[in-house]
Order: sequence, then C-alpha cells, then structure tokens
Amino acid sequence: MLLQINHGVVQFAGHTVLEDASFEIREKEKIAVVGRNGCGKTTLLRLIAGEIPFEKESSDQESGYFKTGNPVIGYLKQSAFSDLSITMEEELRKELAPVEAKAAELRRMSKELETDYSEEKVAAFTRAEEAFQESGGYYYEKEYETLVRKFGFSEEDKKKPLRQFSGGQQTKIAFIRLLLSHPDILLLDEPTNHLDISTIEWLEMYLKNYGKAVVVVSHDRMFLDRIAETVVEVEYGVTYRYTGNYSDFVRKKKELYEKQKKDYQAQQKEIKRLQELIERFKSKPTKASMARSKMKALERMSRIEPPDRYDERTFHANFQPEQETGKDVLHAEGLSFGYQGSLGKINLDLKKGEKLGIIGGNGKGKSTLLKTLTGLLPPLSGDYHYGVHAQIGYFDQQIAQIQSDRRVIDDFWEEFPTLTETEARSALGAFLFTGEDVFKEISVLSGGEKVRLALCKIFRRRPNILLLDEPTNHMDIIGKETLEAMLSHYSGTLIFVSHDRYFVKKLANRLLSFEDGQVVHYQFGYAEYEEKREAALQEAEALPKESKESKEKEKKAARNPGKERSKLEKKAKRLENEIAEAESRVEALQAEYESPENKARYGKLTELSEAIAEAEAALLQKMEEWDLISEELARYAGD
Repeated sequence: MLLQINHGVVQFAGHTVLEDASFEIREKEKIAVVGRNGCGKTTLLRLIAGEIPFEKESSDQESGYFKTGNPVIGYLKQSAFSDLSITMEEELRKELAPVEAKAAELRRMSKELETDYSEEKVAAFTRAEEAFQESGGYYYEKEYETLVRKFGFSEEDKKKPLRQFSGGQQTKIAFIRLLLSHPDILLLDEPTNHLDISTIEWLEMYLKNYGKAVVVVSHDRMFLDRIAETVVEVEYGVTYRYTGNYSDFVRKKKELYEKQKKDYQAQQKEIKRLQELIERFKSKPTKASMARSKMKALERMSRIEPPDRYDERTFHANFQPEQETGKDVLHAEGLSFGYQGSLGKINLDLKKGEKLGIIGGNGKGKSTLLKTLTGLLPPLSGDYHYGVHAQIGYFDQQIAQIQSDRRVIDDFWEEFPTLTETEARSALGAFLFTGEDVFKEISVLSGGEKVRLALCKIFRRRPNILLLDEPTNHMDIIGKETLEAMLSHYSGTLIFVSHDRYFVKKLANRLLSFEDGQVVHYQFGYAEYEEKREAALQEAEALPKESKESKEKEKKAARNPGKERSKLEKKAKRLENEIAEAESRVEALQAEYESPENKARYGKLTELSEAIAEAEAALLQKMEEWDLISEELARYAGD
C-alpha cells in the first residue's frame, strides 16, 4: 500500500464536496476515477496530491491520510510553466537534469577509480551506480526522444519557445515532462484531452505498462476499459471501489443495485408480515408469547437500506428536423480546403440520414473542413453544394471558451425573441439550466455548461443537417451517452469531428480519416477503418524490411487480416517472454553487484557494471520492439 485515505471530508466555503472519501493506492495499480461532472473527481486527485487539506469525518469512524514511505506524487496540471520564453527542449531537460548529473558524476568517479580503488571510493561508486540505474540512466535519452515524437512534436519544435505553442500543445509538453519524472504515483486528470486517436492508443499501452501506480480521471470509456484494473466511483460525495475495468464497473454496479433493491424489497415484505402477525396476536393470551417472539425477531433484524438512486441527471430534447431535405444532401467534387495551402481534398456524396464521422490528428484540417462546409471559409478549389431545403446547425469546438457578461436566459432570448419566459425556461431546463441557473453570466459557466447552452440553441432551431466539431468535449460519460442516443435517433444528416473512438464507432456509418496528408473515405464507417488499418499494418509487418518498397507496389487485393493479426500477437507473446527473461537477468546482475562479498572487489564491480549496462541495453531494445508491435495491435483493438 502506497497511500490510503480513510473517511475524508473536503469542504469549500461551507459546501461539502466530498463527505466520505476513502481511497487506497497499491504499488503498480491502475485506478480509474469516474463520476458526474462536478462530483469531486478533481478534488479527490488534489486531496491525494496533498494540495488541499484533509478533514476528518465527524463520526466514530477511523479517519486519516496515510503514506508508506515517502512516495513521489506527480500531478498533471493545466497551467504548468513559469517561464514561457525558454524552449520546449530546455523545459523538458529540466526533468532530465538529475539523471544527467548522476551520469556525469559516475563518469568522474569511474575515472578516479583508475588510480584510487580504495574501499571508500568503491563504496561511493557503488552507491552512485545504484542511483543511476534506479533513475533510468541507461535509457532516459531514448525515452525522451520517444515521448516527444509520440506526442506529435518535431525536431524543429524542440527549439521553439513555449509561448509559441497553443494551450493544448503546452498541456502535452507538461504531460511529457511529468512522464519523464517517473513519479511513484501518477495522477492524470483528463489526459486524453488534446490528443488524437493514434496518440491516445500509444498512451494506453504506455500507462498499462508503466511500472508504478497510475490514478486517472477520464470520460473516455474505451481508454478506461484498456488501462484500468480498479474503478473508484464518486457519487453524492462518497467513494465506491470496484475491481475491473470500466465495463466491469458498469455491469457490477447494476448487479449490486438490482441485488440490493431485491433484498430490500424482500426484507420489507417480511417486516410487514411480522408486523401484521404481531398486531393480530399481541392481545390474545394464547398467542402473546409468539407475538413477543416476532417482536424480538424484528428488533434483532439487520436492516437493509434501500439502494441509492443513480445520479442520472442529464439533458434531453425531442429533437427532429423541422423540414425534411431531399435524398441528396451534400455533393463535393475536388473540394480543396485550407488557409495558405491545401490541407486536403475530398470527393463526397452524402445522402439523407447518413452520419459521417471525421477523425485524424490535431492540426490536420478536420475543423477547417467543417468551416468550409458551413461557408465560414472559402474553398481553395473545387466545389460543393447542398441539396434542397438544407438547414444547417453548426457547433464550433471553441464554444466552451467564449466569454460574455450576458445572462444565460438573455443570450437564449436574443436568438428566440418570440418565446415566452415559460417557454424559454422550459427549453433551458431540458438542458439542466434550472432555477437561478438561467440568470448566471455566460463567463462563469463551466465548459460543459457552455456546450449544453450551445446545443440547446442548435436543437431548438431543428436543422436537418448537423455539423458538430468535437461536441463531446467537456461532457461526462452520461452526457456522452445522452448525446449518442439523441443523434442515433436523429432523422437528419450528421457530419461530426471527434477524438472519442467509442462515440465515433457508435454513430458513424461513413468515415473520413485524415492520414498522411490525404483524406481517406471509409464507406462503411469505423469498423471498415479498423479492419483496413489492421490489414495494412499486418502486411507491413509481414514484409521483409529490405523488400518493403518493391512489395508495396505489388499489394495483394485479398488478405486474411485475422491470420496476420495472429502472427503479431504470437510475436508479441514471444517478446514478452524474452523481456521477462531479460529483466530477470538484469535483476540477477544487480543483486550480484550489490552483494556484500563484492563490495570491495573493484575489478568484479567494473565487470558487473558493464554487464548490467549491456543487459539493460538488450532489454530496452526488446521493449522498444514490443512497444512497436503493441502499438500496431492497439490501433485496431476495441471491438
């Protein structure tokens, strides 16, 4: 056990955020924290990190905040840099400074031992060598380069000052810095924000194999399914712990709820029966003893509480187009879009009722395409046009960042001035703006509240073509499920951009994917995208390296993706066994190095040090090979 919180209370300005928080982190455990927006998930992370005070519950229960040893806690924060004038490389290398200093000191001490190998010098060298190994001294540079590349940064980016990066890019840089620090407990609050699908898939594998504890808050259901082995739910200020991933949690929570409900109802029925017997026979002399017996049975009965109701508050709307379009909704031919230069070109025929998902890396042109299709940007070349009766509703992903001193109800009324106050408040109430909430200024709304307000206005207009740019950002899981259900039943035509793989898979029956400077069209949606990517990756893996270029021109039309995937899985399994053997060898060499009998044997220590370095280099090579294969497998997992 690394850290434990028992029955903690957190209050802000007299308001109780967490009223009974219990939490335990074990070594190497991967924990997902889930719950509604505003339930206290981030507060719980801050409590674990020691940023906010721990208060004991006012009861007889044992309360406390306990740590075993002094584990280093790393917490990903949004505002992370004190000096935006330094370069990205300079900022990240701050985190590498301690291990680089150890490497320099080790080289200096090794040089000294060439002329002075006294017991004192050898002991000091041994301690320094151990510290160097523990800090990842043999592979820190490789990890640094891998993280920079995986998070989408180039060699040129390393030389840019931090101020030249967007807020999302700065968050990614802060994330890299945190991972380079290798904390004993890694706390991540919505780590997949600002990441594209391929980076999320790589991060899943990285965290799954991270050698220490991870606690993550996320609304990405597929992400939680793939990394979590424990789920802690925060509901009504109380924490509940479940074993398994997110899907296991959903199933177990439902099962526990149904069981407690059934047990409660059965007990209430039995209580009623006993009470009726007591009432019936308590005045009859011949039955008085039986009545007293039943009364004692009632007193001794351990009462079952009724199950807590689920916190399922969410927005709702009876949303269908006001007017139907024709069968042909959108035709694009040679449509090139971008700003200074083209970011892509598409040919597209979209029919009524189709749902087109758009995926791809950050900055590749997805939002630019939507802006072009709404008329906010002119095409660079080519043409597009909508069919008859087209009425477009557009959601911009930047909506959650708007600032305004207008009140919610005034902002809504400005667009729908003919509505009565009752009608306006009813429409807003359907999107969870109730009571005094309608008089809040827009500038004080949370990101999720701003998204709901924007959707409320769009749905009120009842367009027959929806263009949505990252509509699930700032939504919790129940909000995402609600929007999925609404859009699934929407009879109009939908075009949407999303990084949420579960959301895309659920809705899209056609897909545009921004890949390597091209826009690839998948006629049958996300399933076809996964299948074709799997086949391509398996084919690339199967080709000998020296003949890849020539073989690329001779691709076979028919392949067996399942067979190729099986080959990759077998190779990954073989590498896992080899990695385990390599790790055992490193551990054995380190144990021999630390053995008291070798303490003063400089020659032997030097020999062992070189052997450890060689063994760790071999281990790193196998881990990198396994990482590449796992990355490929992860890309088309998720069914």
